[in-house]
Amino acid sequence: MSASRINRVEFFEAESPLSRPIADATHAIPAINFVVARVTLADGTTGEGYLLAFHFNPAAIRGALADVRALAIGRDGEDTRGFDQTCDREFEYFGAVGLLRWARGLVNIALWDARGRRAGKPVWQLVGDGPKAARVPVYGSGGWLSYGDDELLAEVTGYVRRGFRAVKLKVGAREGLGRDLHRIALVRAAVGPDVRIMIDANQGLDLPRAQALAEQARAHGIDWFEEPLEHTDFEGYARLKQRAGIKLAMGEREYDLVALRELAQRRALDLWQPDILRLGGVEGWLDSAALARTHGLPVLPHYYKEYDASLACTIPDAYGVESFDWVDGIIDHPLRIEDGFAYPSERPGWGFSFKPEALRPLAI
Repeated sequence: MSASRINRVEFFEAESPLSRPIADATHAIPAINFVVARVTLADGTTGEGYLLAFHFNPAAIRGALADVRALAIGRDGEDTRGFDQTCDREFEYFGAVGLLRWARGLVNIALWDARGRRAGKPVWQLVGDGPKAARVPVYGSGGWLSYGDDELLAEVTGYVRRGFRAVKLKVGAREGLGRDLHRIALVRAAVGPDVRIMIDANQGLDLPRAQALAEQARAHGIDWFEEPLEHTDFEGYARLKQRAGIKLAMGEREYDLVALRELAQRRALDLWQPDILRLGGVEGWLDSAALARTHGLPVLPHYYKEYDASLACTIPDAYGVESFDWVDGIIDHPLRIEDGFAYPSERPGWGFSFKPEALRPLAI
């Protein structure tokens, strides 16, 4: 029996100690919740991965996890690419993208953690043969529309005091363009001229409002505008790119590379934002980064800093990674962030584990 055979796959629930109700332009989110996978190989090596679940579709998530687990048990845990391909073949009938790819990605990430632990090396040392960067720029994210002005300012100035050189806030306020511009102006006044500011509409705007916001936000030195439009509105992105005068970023909602190809062909995008879970894991993330590179698009991944910092250091065109503090209180070794940079872990695997007391078994 191979020492790397997958013997067990377990799932857990966890909640951030910073959990609180938040909202962006399209969703109200009551709590910050995660699903954690733990794989155990035949030689006793374990690996973990996590996904940001919030409160959405819990029954569907459990079903997808059950289907993925059934395909994982008994496989060689080192053959992550083969695992991905097997899942996609088996899931084709009902659709390999969506929740099934997300569930596949969760197990893929846990397998990469186990692979690194078996080898005694961090994941970034196992990826690719080229030179590796020692660190990658990081920005502080948040700026939720549910924040009052004082909460917004406390968050962004807190990031700056911690050494962050870039912050992001949400736009698409129900009160309209004036409220968005008011919040942007507050943040610029609070952080000063040398800190980069980014804005994120979470697909909550139509083209006229996105264009108006981009044109008026330029005066505040906005660095890039994330998901201004619905993610399949390729022509809308192309028209906005011609007029906005601000870099456009998107990609976090994508489960494949269709949008990247379509937007790149239209010269409608400046920054590609892969989400490692939605793209199905490490190989999906790296494949998307390689395609972005052929179109001259820097990579700016979505949310998962513990994974993204490691992978971003293996590619030549990483623009930065996104930072929330949400898992820091429930893992044993939070990612090191200093003076506006994230440093990939030197520990084996991804370099961290969830604290046992933070996990609740998830019945699958």
